[in-house]
Amino acid sequence: MSNEEVVNSTYRRRILALAAGICAIAIAWPASASTAAARPRAADPAIVTTDTGRVRGVVTTDRRTFSGIPYAAPPVGALRWKPPQPATAWSGIRDASRPGAACAQPNRAGSSEDCLYLNVTTPPVSKGSGLPVMVWIHGGSLTTGAGSDYPATRLLAGGPMLLVSINYRLGALGFLAHPALDNGTAKSGAFGFADQTAALRWVHRNIAAFGGDPGNVTLAGESAGAGSTCAQLASPAAAGLFQRAIIESSPCINNAKAFPWWKPLAESESLGLQAAAKFGCANAAAAAACLRKVPVATLLAAAVPSSEVAFPPGFGGDVLPEDPGVAVSSGRFNRVPVIHGGTRDEHRLFIAIQELTTGTPMTAADYTTAIRTYFGADADAILAEYPLSSFGSPSLATATVFTDGAWSCPALRTEQAFARWVPTFVYEFADENAPVFAGTESVSFPQGAYHASELQYLFSGDVFPDVLSPQQTQLSQQMVRYWVRFATIGVPVSAGSPMWPAFFPMSTQVLSLAPGANGIKAADLSAEHNCAFWAQHF
Repeated sequence: MSNEEVVNSTYRRRILALAAGICAIAIAWPASASTAAARPRAADPAIVTTDTGRVRGVVTTDRRTFSGIPYAAPPVGALRWKPPQPATAWSGIRDASRPGAACAQPNRAGSSEDCLYLNVTTPPVSKGSGLPVMVWIHGGSLTTGAGSDYPATRLLAGGPMLLVSINYRLGALGFLAHPALDNGTAKSGAFGFADQTAALRWVHRNIAAFGGDPGNVTLAGESAGAGSTCAQLASPAAAGLFQRAIIESSPCINNAKAFPWWKPLAESESLGLQAAAKFGCANAAAAAACLRKVPVATLLAAAVPSSEVAFPPGFGGDVLPEDPGVAVSSGRFNRVPVIHGGTRDEHRLFIAIQELTTGTPMTAADYTTAIRTYFGADADAILAEYPLSSFGSPSLATATVFTDGAWSCPALRTEQAFARWVPTFVYEFADENAPVFAGTESVSFPQGAYHASELQYLFSGDVFPDVLSPQQTQLSQQMVRYWVRFATIGVPVSAGSPMWPAFFPMSTQVLSLAPGANGIKAADLSAEHNCAFWAQHF
């Protein structure tokens, strides 16, 4: 099972969160009956005017929430596989009390092609205006997920800030590359990234009306959302639309021998041509019209990455001119301060999902097969460096190899590259007892600080376990303050917490984040993950 398959399985098992529909609270100027008619009424804090019309959100004592706001036209019919187009204006007041549909994806009820919506959460109106803004890009292997899966409860407790969470086209609908779908100078295969940029443009035009500062925007994401943040950093179209970036668990510089996430556009188009043939659209002259008639269910069946059909993000077009790793290494990116990091045991989650999928733990033979399959000519050296006898099980051995070689050491390379050009702050989430996702409790090995485990320390809601201990809750509060302060001033400081020093190009020392006394401390990322060895195997 490939890395992308296992990531996809993870997100299919997450619980869809958040009930909506709380009644809005209208606040009026106090006035006597004799003078009320003569006095102007205060603006209703539940109503905000955007450039396409007014929206009515939900107001509670501690926040205002506006959900399901269209930032682009529905990409359906003739607009399927077109760059995002402007949303149509509306008259009256649009209901913004519940999220719009998630973008079409497997195994999610109610997902739809009509999905280019975003959500805005603000502090109470009394907190003022000109506040920092964080735009969150969800993960899910570019195949699953939605912005509404990430409620702002924890983050907004860290200080006055706005959170914008967005949807973007996924799977074949977001990342199918095919010559027939090119739009003039804009090449196909990056529609989902173009959607993200369109959402950032919406924020730039409209966020002041919600109390945010369009000149103080932090772009953030985890996993595929972090990879998307790398793409926006490398995209000329996104220049000037955000002033900081937070990248969680997806290094911009990949280990191309193991997991080449970014592919040249020609390779993506080759996969797209294969997919079109499977959809019955092999005729080049009629391919575009044919593809736009393929049922969504057929596209979703192909949206699950496999050895036959996959839709990896391709670079070489206007949206993504070059591999983001190359862009970061060379300094050809939108230079903003960056937080970059990951989890100490990234790949254990994927091995856990594999075990749940197959019903059995990995064997010694499985370990050898996995290393030879993914690492080819380097496999003998890796098996010698990571002998099975050094680990408690084949599952832990496999997880350690992939954590070091495909996650943590590529992350270190990325961080050292960023530090040559911009202020860079690096972390490793290291809570070995992080609560696990529902359905993964019964695997045969400890999951430790697995991929995505830090999200429950930044967000709350039904998608996340939300069963933090008192010490973990304290760590959550410290992390939130680091994140929010970075979004506010560009430096992650947390009152009462250890100083987070800037990272330098030759450094290997990062801030380890774990609960308890002295849980937040320096750690040597290279030593922990054997990066001197992996430097020979990129």
